[in-house]
Amino acid sequence: MAIGKGTQDVFLKSDEFDPHKEGKHMYTHLPLGIKMEVEDVTFSTGGNATNVAVTFARQGLESSYVWGLGEDPASQSILDDLDKEGVDTSHVIQNADYQSGYSVILIATNGERTIMNHRGRAFGRTGRHAFDLTSIKGHDWVYPTSLGDGGLPLLREIVEAAEKHGAKVMLNPAGPELADKERLIALLDSVDVLCVNKEEMQMLVSGETLEELALHALHYVPVAIVSDGPNGVVATDGKTIVRAGMYEDVPVVDRTGAGDAFASGFLSQWSQGKSLRESIIFASANSTSVVTKVGAKGGILHKGVKLHDMPIHEKPVNHREMK
Repeated sequence: MAIGKGTQDVFLKSDEFDPHKEGKHMYTHLPLGIKMEVEDVTFSTGGNATNVAVTFARQGLESSYVWGLGEDPASQSILDDLDKEGVDTSHVIQNADYQSGYSVILIATNGERTIMNHRGRAFGRTGRHAFDLTSIKGHDWVYPTSLGDGGLPLLREIVEAAEKHGAKVMLNPAGPELADKERLIALLDSVDVLCVNKEEMQMLVSGETLEELALHALHYVPVAIVSDGPNGVVATDGKTIVRAGMYEDVPVVDRTGAGDAFASGFLSQWSQGKSLRESIIFASANSTSVVTKVGAKGGILHKGVKLHDMPIHEKPVNHREMK
């Protein structure tokens, strides 16, 4: 089960969005009154949790999504996309007072992007959610992400509900959760897989290298994953530690959703009993595929895809390094 915001995304591509052109500014100077030509416009749906739910569905897993959406066209597009993918949306709360998120994404010629984001309103005017967290019952895993105004209090509710109903939790915390380090750490005892980037992990534990950070995170969680963009990723389950580079060098069209594809790709395999190495390989392949297409969902891999070898190294954990 994936819990978190859904968005309607509009992607704009233009040769003007070129960070390499001398004298050009990447979206920082858009003079008032000008008209800028856009070569391509793509409408898609996104939001971390919906991206995660689609990975699970395409891997043949029972996938469901929980959040508050409105009755606006953007909210309906999100639901339609998830329904087409076979994601269970029966626990989504739809209310005229709610509104989906909305993002306008300017894609640079190198695949990087600037996102203008409207968070939406998933809690109506009361500021309180109406989600039925008992719906977690019967699910093996819960993946909360991008909880908007709910922040840490909602995350705590989700984690406690998962614990009550015997579901495991994978967590990729966002800025609001990371900003309150002590309260977040207090929740990690109930988290089974923690996936963050290097800078985020350094907010939680000490360490300079990816290996140090991943090993130190094992004091809080059974499985830790630390990424560092083009420098690769390190993952450990306390028995082995895996370091992986890029799955494949591909032309980057759009990086939107790459992180979601990696984390959800990992869990889609790990939850089925695959090894740490196998799960990281699929995660890397899923993320690599996503950046070759515009939008967060178009490149998500389907069940049965053939994978090739990649730069990856595995070794036993030296428990003295965990201290």
